[in-house]
Amino acid sequence: MNTKIYAMIPARAGSERLKIKNLSLLAGKPLISYSISSAKKSNVFNKIIINSDNKIFKKISDRYGVDFYLRPKKLGGSTITSDEVVLDFINNNECDILVWINPISPLQTSSEINDVIRYFINNNLNSLITVIERQAHCVLNQKPINFVKEHKFEKTQDLDPVREMVYSIMMWKTSSFIKEMDSTGYAILHGKVGYYPVNKLSALIVKTAEDLKLVNYIVNSDTLSNNQIEYDELAYKIIGINK
Repeated sequence: MNTKIYAMIPARAGSERLKIKNLSLLAGKPLISYSISSAKKSNVFNKIIINSDNKIFKKISDRYGVDFYLRPKKLGGSTITSDEVVLDFINNNECDILVWINPISPLQTSSEINDVIRYFINNNLNSLITVIERQAHCVLNQKPINFVKEHKFEKTQDLDPVREMVYSIMMWKTSSFIKEMDSTGYAILHGKVGYYPVNKLSALIVKTAEDLKLVNYIVNSDTLSNNQIEYDELAYKIIGINK
């Protein structure tokens, strides 16, 4: 029996820090369209579904050729938890694995979506969330997390990386998610949990106008279209190569 994998792209109409952020324009296209495009290019999903509390996003789903689910209005408020949104979706859209593709992570690629899903399946996980690894001296409540202050100051490359959740992708086995919700009332991180490190561009989450400006600059930057790093001419003298 083939595993049925659905992509859910949440689009709440009432965002607070950046109003209607999913429809804000990024290089002339709505922010949400980037996640839709990456999900489609990944060629891994049986269905890609926009999950919103507002019918206006049905027009977006029609425009980009994906499905639409109108969730109950009560699940559109800022106090509603992700657990509740996911459970409602699973109860109304039957699948084996549900993948939350965050529309405010527009630089996440289709290949990375594939990598995350492959990791989830190969490791037989129940839940997963993407993270970014940061090798930096970190403290929590005035206490060191990954270094010892009574010690020579370590090089950052020698530190154990701290993992910060970025939420560009979350995913679950739907059967275990439902069981955990029935048992505890929460299930976002349940059972065998995976933390998958993504690249720095995927970790750029658009929550504020400043975030949008930064991502817009990156998308429009010609320098990112060329993977070759360029240096000042003096750098080539250091490594003994003439440019």
